[in-house]
Amino acid sequence: MIVDTNVNFSRWPFRRLPDDEPAALVARLRRHGVVQAWAGSFDGILHRDMAGVNARLTSDCRAYGDGLLLPFGCVNPRQPDWREDLRRCHEEHRMTGIRLHPNYHGYDLRDPLFAEVLSLAAARGLVVELALRMEDERTQHPLVRVAPVDPAPLPALIGREPKLRLVILHWKDLLRGDLMRRLATAGEVYFEISTLEGLGNFTRVIEDVSVERVVFGSNFPLFNFESALFKVREAGLSEAQRKAVFAGNARRLPDRGPARA
Repeated sequence: MIVDTNVNFSRWPFRRLPDDEPAALVARLRRHGVVQAWAGSFDGILHRDMAGVNARLTSDCRAYGDGLLLPFGCVNPRQPDWREDLRRCHEEHRMTGIRLHPNYHGYDLRDPLFAEVLSLAAARGLVVELALRMEDERTQHPLVRVAPVDPAPLPALIGREPKLRLVILHWKDLLRGDLMRRLATAGEVYFEISTLEGLGNFTRVIEDVSVERVVFGSNFPLFNFESALFKVREAGLSEAQRKAVFAGNARRLPDRGPARA
């Protein structure tokens, strides 16, 4: 049983990906035992019409998922109507959470708008997924160079929001021991594994933040799904630890949130 906290609908803007059609994506997930997948949309990264992005995502999750997919809407606080987008995600689309891309949307974590997003999402019981990057800077299109997000302000922000549930995506090389420990102790923060490399690194993360704060995520179809699967299977975890990472930790997160789409 697997809960994948990081899959993506629609098309990656810079190349076609295997299984990027909804039916093929869902079939691959089911083939590997995924029972729930938290789905964002690639469209949320560069599109300006966020209301349309989130409406399409919700419709696709209902049309193709048959209960498998939980849509995670995208909110861009640099857009004037972002609070209305957040309201729609919660009240109209009945989403479990939202996914943020600060580096693509032109703000950093010191921006007061980011703190407001966290506060409003926490008040609505929405899980927040924060992507620190989408791909390695070395593979980016030369005309679209996007630096990763600096996570340094996070511990202080999280400490001010006791109801916040935050999942950090794509954090390889951006989070290390002391900062990860401060994040884990500041609040209810979880670390997704899609960019984690090296068996020893997996063990160190568990030692730093505890296995209860690590969740499975594949970043599929941008990344190969099997890569994330093998990371967990080959990390030398106990059966109880594998179950926690594969599904147990993530399944606890949406329980206090709104009804599923």
